[in-house]
Amino acid sequence: MAFFPNPRHRSLTAGVALLAVLAGCSEPLDFDLRGQVGAFNTADAARNVTVARPEPDARGIISYPNYQVAVARRGDSVADVAGRIGLPAAQLANFNGLKPEDQMRGGEILALPQRVAEPSAATGAVDIATLAGSAIDAAPDTSPVQTSTLAPAAQPTPTVIERASPEPVRHKVVRGETAYTISRLYQVPVKSLAEWNGLDSDFTIREGQYLLIPVKGAQPPARSGTATAAAATTVTEPGTGSPTPTPPSATTPLPDERIAARAPEPPETDIGAPSLPSTAAMAFPVQGKIIRTYSKGRNEGVDIAAAPGTAVTAAADGSVAAITQDADQVPIVVVRHPDNLLTVYANVSGITVKKGDSIKRGQKLAQLRDGDNAYVHFEVRNGFESVDPMPYLE
Repeated sequence: MAFFPNPRHRSLTAGVALLAVLAGCSEPLDFDLRGQVGAFNTADAARNVTVARPEPDARGIISYPNYQVAVARRGDSVADVAGRIGLPAAQLANFNGLKPEDQMRGGEILALPQRVAEPSAATGAVDIATLAGSAIDAAPDTSPVQTSTLAPAAQPTPTVIERASPEPVRHKVVRGETAYTISRLYQVPVKSLAEWNGLDSDFTIREGQYLLIPVKGAQPPARSGTATAAAATTVTEPGTGSPTPTPPSATTPLPDERIAARAPEPPETDIGAPSLPSTAAMAFPVQGKIIRTYSKGRNEGVDIAAAPGTAVTAAADGSVAAITQDADQVPIVVVRHPDNLLTVYANVSGITVKKGDSIKRGQKLAQLRDGDNAYVHFEVRNGFESVDPMPYLE
């Protein structure tokens, strides 16, 4: 019997803490493996581009209409931040689930239990409302009032800090949440979540911590050739309709179209049981048939089918970086290896390890599911980038 991916599992909105515990990367990545089984496509999530976090004032304060946060500097303790903004250290620490002596990372966010002084010249910026109010208060009260028409005078432009807007959601972490589940909850990239809140390279969060949810709004970068076309678009008056563009074929003949024959799908490959000890960098997680091969952007790994209940084993020595599950509650295991490599074992059941465990090559991690879903989706990732697993397995 052949095993093929069940359509019911083609949408793995994975709370996959897949790349938990990894350093940041400059390229967008499928952090939570949303999308089709095997492909794990998160193209929709990648389009949720967020704006940069507002810059704090000289004290490190970012002010929003309903709350304020403090941004820690490198080497700060909670007490250091509290002293700089004028709050009791114990109060600030308790509100954020910390102790006064706890050390902060540069850029890490602390929620304030109460408002402190608003942005002003004394805090490294001029607030526009304060500036206007002071000008009114300082105006002389003379009577009778005499007016005359004068040419507009050039007004000096003060250095103004605008209040951070729009106001981001402030999320309080509860037990069991991870940066990945929170990024999925609000549909923002986990990397943006980390940048806004000064998280470490492991995306570590703690119970009781307040996180700012990045504000969406930036447009994805235009593809090559589209920016010029967009800039040249003519805007017409309402009710007049839009001009009809001249089709290219009206001026220049279309080139002859030559469609290459589509390459046939590769046949299923029966791995079988190895007759000699493998010298490959990694071992197959399951001895069975490869029912789907690696295809960058379409299938980020290989799917290997075998009998239900077959053991799924570690491809190499390492440690369990994350254990999560998809929207259908199907477990996923992520293992970290030396040289910045990760292996992913999705669509499994009966997990026998836990996060943080050290494991050996060939050690059982889980087993194949029952029924027609008896296959493992196996990925190898170099940092955040998926790579073809076969060179490691052969």
